[in-house]
Amino acid sequence: MKLEYDIIVTGGGHAGCEAAYIASFMGAKTLLVTMDMTKLAQMSCNPAMGGIAKGQIVREIDALGGMSGIVTDRSMIQFRMLNKSKGPAMWSPRAQCDRQKFSVEWRKILEKTENLDIWQEQVVKLLFENGKLIGIETVFGNKLYAKAVILTAGTFLNGLMHVGLKNAKGGRAGDQESAGLSDQLKDIGFTVDRLKTGTSARIDGRTINFSAMTEQKGDDEICPFSFDGSDFKGIPQRSCYLTHTNKETHDIIRGGLGHSPLFTGRIKGRGPRYCPSIEDKIVTFSSKDSHQLFIEPEGTNTIEYYVNGFSSSLPMEVQLEALRKVPGLEHARIFRPGYAIEYDFFQPTQLKSNLETKIINNLFFAGQINGTTGYEEAAAQGLMAGINAVLKLKNMPPFILGREESYTGVLIDDLVTKGVDEPYRMFTSRAEYRILLRQDNADERLTRKAVNLGSAKKSRLEKLEKKEKAVEAVLSFLSSTSVAPETVNGFLESVSSTAISQKIKAVNIAMRPQVKIKELLSLLGYDKPGFCDAVAEAAEIKIKYEGYLQREQQIAEKTKRLEGLKIPNDFDYSGITSISTEGKQKLAKIKPDSIGQASRISGVSPADINILLMYLGR
Repeated sequence: MKLEYDIIVTGGGHAGCEAAYIASFMGAKTLLVTMDMTKLAQMSCNPAMGGIAKGQIVREIDALGGMSGIVTDRSMIQFRMLNKSKGPAMWSPRAQCDRQKFSVEWRKILEKTENLDIWQEQVVKLLFENGKLIGIETVFGNKLYAKAVILTAGTFLNGLMHVGLKNAKGGRAGDQESAGLSDQLKDIGFTVDRLKTGTSARIDGRTINFSAMTEQKGDDEICPFSFDGSDFKGIPQRSCYLTHTNKETHDIIRGGLGHSPLFTGRIKGRGPRYCPSIEDKIVTFSSKDSHQLFIEPEGTNTIEYYVNGFSSSLPMEVQLEALRKVPGLEHARIFRPGYAIEYDFFQPTQLKSNLETKIINNLFFAGQINGTTGYEEAAAQGLMAGINAVLKLKNMPPFILGREESYTGVLIDDLVTKGVDEPYRMFTSRAEYRILLRQDNADERLTRKAVNLGSAKKSRLEKLEKKEKAVEAVLSFLSSTSVAPETVNGFLESVSSTAISQKIKAVNIAMRPQVKIKELLSLLGYDKPGFCDAVAEAAEIKIKYEGYLQREQQIAEKTKRLEGLKIPNDFDYSGITSISTEGKQKLAKIKPDSIGQASRISGVSPADINILLMYLGR
């Protein structure tokens, strides 16, 4: 029996699930190979989706036809919109999720997806015939054939877990590592290196004194991640809790550093700078006497809690002793200790912008094996790899998102252009055009592209068009309606805004920072069809930030011209003597698609770009 597919996805994490779903949805006969079907899209670290910049990515995944937003909506147990005190470019949705339900909901979706099969087994090597990729081989010798393979192995490639001075092979607590693939790819010519990440101890909720902590409730107004929103029914929210470490905690941790694999040299991989372990924090910020800890529920039907901010690879007894000095955790019992994990990754400069490898045709990489950290970054890569694998098999142009179009575009461009020397995490500061790349307008930016590609249902476009018409109706109403002092002054006084002395257009009132458009429209009796909170928010942003939006759009359009100046893939940089030696080496290694991408390569100077433009006849 010869099992043949269009696309095989190896790895059932966030990247693998998105890749498998979207490839199948777009019509490719797809196989998802995972080591454990009960842990699809497992939340190996904290049970949450979204957050600063990450929430924008989840909404982009949804706008492009992916499932992470829908699964988050179905499993969330707390919702918060972060950074509401700042401008809308910084607003970021975050959801605490039920860890088990999140995985169950993903499995339900995948099992109902046409064109998709699931196979539970470990992949040990890729299969080739006459130098051409033809499939994979599993640990039991099963050979599965495909025209394209998407590798999404997460932290499993030669994974090694550390607790104190002891270690064990594995890709995650309770799961074996994946061996063989890294060695094979290294022999083929790929650059393989090591990174490190970690997770916190899990606490028995029955032993937590929540009264000694600060309760953090969710928002009263819950915003679904999915723009579809048709099956969002709201949820009973669970609280998180805030507490802090103290000098006693820090002294215990310092006393245990001699048994820390981080500080004894046992761990070689570089860890995430922006999500350090508690022992890293104590050493790096030695002048600080306390650090925040967030006590987060793992679900609605469990007593297990996650200690966000206390990632550690110290010996278990040191972790427990230190935790018991934290207010509210004096009598804490743990289900399992925190641990660090080292794993293989492939330098992402070995990828094209469509996430296909430069060395092997029809082989795509997505997720943490590209040097990223976080569920959201992995899911976005999986989605884009799945879309582009289908397009490649259909002999269609790749789908590449620009930096001015999405955080997903920023993510992939950073990876393939700059590479990584530590686990990559998305921040709003990485995006040049974050006023354009807001969480509220991901559908406006991406849904039409997705429907044209075939990665999203046409019903999504219909919803978008209804929303846009409703927003235009609001803008038109405010621009054409005059308001008298006697109508609006009482309202203005209530929001501490200056009263008016004569009739003015309602849009001028709406521009004021103290005025909420929803409240103003209610005062004016506005009740046209399609009006809702999302429409009010979109209209408000367009009115109050119009100047900023126009200016940033103009800058983006100028920069985009450089992206249109393509560089042939076989361009010979070695013959251009006037380009710096470092510039030539970097350009030859990365082989940028365009002048725009070339300009973002570290080591390529503006002078090198000008010379390139001359050689390209510009």
